[in-house]
Amino acid sequence: MPTISMFYGILMKMYREQGGKHKVPHVHAEYADYEAVFDFDGNLLEGELPRKQRKYVEAWILLHEEELHANWKLLQNGEPFFKIKPLQ
Repeated sequence: MPTISMFYGILMKMYREQGGKHKVPHVHAEYADYEAVFDFDGNLLEGELPRKQRKYVEAWILLHEEELHANWKLLQNGEPFFKIKPLQ
């Protein structure tokens, strides 16, 4: 699964999903032994993260919503993705 951004030890990943279980554009967040899936409104769809890291992810998603939608479209069309700036 391609890593599209990384900040504060959190890996943000997105991949081509055809007929997947979430049925909405989403991003995967990995931190230590935790993994969670968020939609592009910052809503948790599955999994869990520690509270602090979850707040970082939610803020990053809101800041980069347009870029996330663009990357989602590229990946679903089998095209190369682009990296998104980390949270600073």
